[in-house]
Amino acid sequence: MFASAPLPADDRDASRNPPASILFGRFMLPDMSEQACQVTHIALDGAVFATPSVPTPGTKMVAYIDELGRVEATAAEGVEGGFKVQFVLNASRRERLEQRLKWLAEKAEGATDQRRHARYEPKDSKSHITMPDGRIYACEVIDISLSGAAVKIEVMPAMGTYLLLGKMRGRVVRYLDNGFAIEFTRQLDRPSLANEIVR
Repeated sequence: MFASAPLPADDRDASRNPPASILFGRFMLPDMSEQACQVTHIALDGAVFATPSVPTPGTKMVAYIDELGRVEATAAEGVEGGFKVQFVLNASRRERLEQRLKWLAEKAEGATDQRRHARYEPKDSKSHITMPDGRIYACEVIDISLSGAAVKIEVMPAMGTYLLLGKMRGRVVRYLDNGFAIEFTRQLDRPSLANEIVR
């Protein structure tokens, strides 16, 4: 669930049905520096960013939020562990954001698991990740399904990064305590799991 840190009063009506999950993202400041954040509360007019990098209130930024995309925002007051932001939206962007928030809420209500398919532990968990720049890192496959996998690994690519797990292409969709989860770009069939993912 989202953290209890309140949004400004004019945001509360817009957050009646917030997505029941935590989103990840990043924000770019005017000096072009980029900071990672966790979006612990989001509504149509603003959000709470959990991050150690807290800008001065009034600072303008561009945020990229997992599942929602790009949004312009202005930093508001700080809260414990982060700060509030107010979104800067024209009519069309506001409408699109509203649609995405509704979609996320419906997705969360109807989901009993963040993965669409049953997971299982591979017999051989050793595999490797290939990054977009060609770098290869050994990893451990924690569990796997037809639509994705969870891997234990020390490197943490940005949310949404496309990479290879073994021979399968996918993208990073969420972070774990000791790695991250990947959603495959194409669904596997069961016979292909051992051949294409686990060496």
